[in-house]
Amino acid sequence: MEKNFSQWKKQCLNKLDLSKKGSVDEDIVHVVSLLNSCKEYFTTSSCSGRVILTDGAPESSAVQKQNCVWLFVSHHKCKCDDLMSALARSSGDAVLKFEPFVLHVQCRRLEDAQLMHSVAVNSGFRNSGLTASKTGKIITAVRSTHGLEVPLSQQGRLLVDHNYINFLTQTANQKMEENLRRIHRFYQNLQSALTAEKLQKLQIPDPPSSQELKDPSQRLETEKGEEEEKRSKSSVYKRRRKRGQQHQTDVCRSDRDSSVPELDDCLDLFT
Repeated sequence: MEKNFSQWKKQCLNKLDLSKKGSVDEDIVHVVSLLNSCKEYFTTSSCSGRVILTDGAPESSAVQKQNCVWLFVSHHKCKCDDLMSALARSSGDAVLKFEPFVLHVQCRRLEDAQLMHSVAVNSGFRNSGLTASKTGKIITAVRSTHGLEVPLSQQGRLLVDHNYINFLTQTANQKMEENLRRIHRFYQNLQSALTAEKLQKLQIPDPPSSQELKDPSQRLETEKGEEEEKRSKSSVYKRRRKRGQQHQTDVCRSDRDSSVPELDDCLDLFT
């Protein structure tokens, strides 16, 4: 399994980035770099969070995702005017979304995945989880729930006014700010957890006892003394036991002797 993980990591890090952007988002470059530098982890996909305006077929259509067009996308805070300009190009069902930070991390062992999951949850990404495949791949998904999805137009016809779009812009920007705070918290907690894990692995073993520090001759003398003490205790016990047995014999013997005169006296009565 260790060999497979190393191969998977090498293959993943060497392949081309197939995302639309083609590179890691700048707000999470430090997070991805930290994980990929650890022998226990590597990232398989990531997004720092984005505001996106899509235009597609009605939701009931089976080809909605295939025919979806991105009218606007930003990994930073956006402006209302930019969204209005993008909406003007809509000819289908436009939807405004805020998608928070998401990160998929492949882990060497289950214990490593549990550590990653704990860091994610404690950093505010409470929708995180673990998956394990039959081939042995263990993935931790770092996810949050503070997303946003609002329909704005239907078949190219705007459903809301400018004021509402302005309100949605402010809401999406607030969520983006909170998203960046959680990313920062996740990075700090991850650094602390990884440092603690390394220190635990490098923990100095307990010092040897005073008995172990003695030279061989001293240990031999100590062992002889302990052996003699055991024999002495054993002989004392045997002597005490023997005296006890003798005492019981004497008592029985004296009882038997004392009963003889009494029997003779009884016999004299019949003579």
